[in-house]
Amino acid sequence: MNSSVFLRLRFPCKLTFAIVLALFLGFHLQLQTPRWSVLTAAIVVAGPAFAAGGEPFSGAIRHRGWLRIIGTFIGSIAGLIIMVLFIRAPVVMLLVGCAWAGICTWLSSLVRIENSYALGLAGYTALIIVITSGASHSTLGPQFAVERCSEIVLGIVCAVLADILFSPRSIKNDIDRTVSQLMVDQFRLLQLCVSGKDKEAVDTAWNNLVKATNGLNGMRGNLMLESSRWIRCNRRLTALNTVSLTLITHACETFFITKESPDRLPAQIRTLIGQPVETIADVHSRIKQLRYLVGGGLSSDIPVTLSGWIGTATRYLLLAKGVHTNSSISRVEDAILASEYVVKPSSAEGHHAMINGLRTWVATSVGCLFWLWTGWESGSGFMVMIAVVTALAMRTPNPRMASIDFLLGTIIALPVGGLFYMLIMPSTQQSMLLLCISLGLLSFIIGLQVQKRRLGSLGTLASTINIIVLSNPMSFPVSIFIDNAVSQIIGCFVSMIVLFLIRDHAKARTGRTLLNRFVFSAVSSLTTNQSRRNENHLPALYQQLFQLLNMFPNDIAKYRLALTLIIAQQRLRNAPIPVNQELSDFHKRIRATADKVCSTNSDVKRSEYFMRLLEELNIYQQKLVDYQAPEIVTVPVRRLAEMLEKYRHALID
Repeated sequence: MNSSVFLRLRFPCKLTFAIVLALFLGFHLQLQTPRWSVLTAAIVVAGPAFAAGGEPFSGAIRHRGWLRIIGTFIGSIAGLIIMVLFIRAPVVMLLVGCAWAGICTWLSSLVRIENSYALGLAGYTALIIVITSGASHSTLGPQFAVERCSEIVLGIVCAVLADILFSPRSIKNDIDRTVSQLMVDQFRLLQLCVSGKDKEAVDTAWNNLVKATNGLNGMRGNLMLESSRWIRCNRRLTALNTVSLTLITHACETFFITKESPDRLPAQIRTLIGQPVETIADVHSRIKQLRYLVGGGLSSDIPVTLSGWIGTATRYLLLAKGVHTNSSISRVEDAILASEYVVKPSSAEGHHAMINGLRTWVATSVGCLFWLWTGWESGSGFMVMIAVVTALAMRTPNPRMASIDFLLGTIIALPVGGLFYMLIMPSTQQSMLLLCISLGLLSFIIGLQVQKRRLGSLGTLASTINIIVLSNPMSFPVSIFIDNAVSQIIGCFVSMIVLFLIRDHAKARTGRTLLNRFVFSAVSSLTTNQSRRNENHLPALYQQLFQLLNMFPNDIAKYRLALTLIIAQQRLRNAPIPVNQELSDFHKRIRATADKVCSTNSDVKRSEYFMRLLEELNIYQQKLVDYQAPEIVTVPVRRLAEMLEKYRHALID
């Protein structure tokens, strides 16, 4: 059962089973349009596989199904409210539906990408209900909303059953391997940082570690969707995310220290760290030896960052063992898990989200006005496709490429759907078995292409199911098929044109916002408030760094600046700042200025606030000297001020 052939065919079989089951139950339960059940089952199963480039892990399909249910209910309620308020003004009703779709797309761009699907779906579901009501000139909107929700829930149930029956792929083994390999890679990064020779190798190593840590944190969500028995693993993996990021920070700071003072590390420590490691057991043995040396009297001879790395690595190994065994949480582990409050980052893509919402609103509004002007009978299908493409493509890494995928899929669906609509389905109309076999064969073939991320495969599957009109009862007028197929193609083409015409120039703005947030975090760590010092900003900072890596994959200078600011934030957070009312008041003043640097939209104001921040940091340094603060406080503050002065143009221009 675990042969490579079975693994390759498992997903197409899962997709085929879900679609055929939804088709059979849709007709058996006498649903008005079983097409929605079949289409839902296809999208819920195939969507995560296309995004993952293979069979998704267990739980991903169920998560997407829940999001689709939530989005459908929200959209149905919104659609009914719009109809009730504007039923006497159909044009206004349609335009308000377009505005709702734009608002939902805007909001979906601000939330976590895993949950954005529900908001995108809520946007175009409401528009579909409004469009259907406007096209039929009826008041059966509530009935349509109830029928659509019922059909979608049936499709999701079929998708979940298929996922359960076809040997769901657990992510636990992948997590165990990643946890072990991550610790080995952490030690290898430390080796590079201690050697202090190859700066490019260090950049590559910590870049890969940030990506691996972020990937492990993403796996954690899939693990919790599998079963509640992994709740202890989930708690440990949440803490491991912070621990892994702390190891990266300590290692990189050690690199900067060894570059400035190559003789800072004792030869004995340097030799021990330089010995190669292959497995997590080798790392465990090496850390035990390092702890023995540090405890034997070398603690005063090594940088505090290295001793911090050794202590953090010890905590990592303890948590990693618990992840592997899923055993009960010990008192030592519980102290690690409950030590800090993790701060969640807010979105830095406000302008980008606004552009996405504008694109959806413009595309749907233009399509709506074109439909009303021409009186095109198939204009409703044209409008639905515009809403679907603009709502779902916006949250992908490359919206333009996603729109091309949809367009290519609708073009391929024309001959494929025509074959089914004009030849196969009329011949199999009297036999449910033959209809299921024919549609199942199509699903299996397309499923093979979907898991390879073949361009146009997902669009072909959805568009073909949409235009063959699986309704109850079934009829096959060729003119309706051609109108539906052409309206799909034109709708995708209009969406693509809008995406290309309304350009998103928010990339540079978002990058600058992220860098300024690193500055704000570093400045905000200047505090004597213990509750504020206990806030753990590290996961949020590295999440923003990972976003920076994705946006500017070749700009290594931005990564180094961001990483240096993260190191400054961690060093100042742990610095013993003198407890003094005057300093506390000045901390608030500095934070307020840094917040203005981040929040202002005016380039002139930003430059003005930034210069004020530099002046306040210089005054603050003098205050620290006056209050006889130790070097462990004054040196990091001085380095932060020098760094902000050096990279002033990168942060405000």
